Amino acid sequence: MSITATSTSTSGSANTSVASSTLASNFDTFLTLLTTQLQNQNPLDPLDTNQFTQQLVQFAGVEQQLQSNTTLSAILNATQTAGSDTAVGLVGKTVTAAGDTAKLTNNKASWSLTSAEDDVTATVKIRNADGDLVATKTVALDKGTATFTWDGKQTDGSAAPAGDYTVTVSSVDSSGNGASVSTEVTGVVDGVDFSGDIPVLLIGSLSVPLSSVTKVKATTATNS
Repeated sequence: MSITATSTSTSGSANTSVASSTLASNFDTFLTLLTTQLQNQNPLDPLDTNQFTQQLVQFAGVEQQLQSNTTLSAILNATQTAGSDTAVGLVGKTVTAAGDTAKLTNNKASWSLTSAEDDVTATVKIRNADGDLVATKTVALDKGTATFTWDGKQTDGSAAPAGDYTVTVSSVDSSGNGASVSTEVTGVVDGVDFSGDIPVLLIGSLSVPLSSVTKVKATTATNS
């Protein structure tokens, strides 16, 4: 099991903190100048307070914006922490996620194919990591989800080497019109990568964004 952890970026909150300190310093200076001018103004020709009032309003607006940024940063950090906790909790679990790449192991690779209607004919093209077409299969689908398992046999009858394989699916209904078929992959999570903006689950050499997960279940001896 491997979990790659990196420190969460705090540049946003740091920038807000610096801006708040600068604003506070400028506001204190402004109040000092205002107080000094009011104390030394000519009673017969008082200063125009409209300009000071406008500046006070501007300072207040900027301060509110900085406070909003601080609140949003706190919400974002809380959300990221929750997502990280969820991802770590999935290590060792069997997950199903939207995707088209599966690992061929022991002459077996599986995908879940979901059809939106009955009586659909799907043509599944299987390519290796280099993008070379190694096999083409035809599958009959009804509405719902079915498991498509490839035995690793290439078009020429030879056994494909273990590794990652990607499918593309084109499908038609009974009338010959295009039909919608989506693909999902299933595997055991053995690590989490936190180097990006969102946690990414590691299933062998496959990387699956946490947001792509559609199903989670306990791993059994059969799954592992």
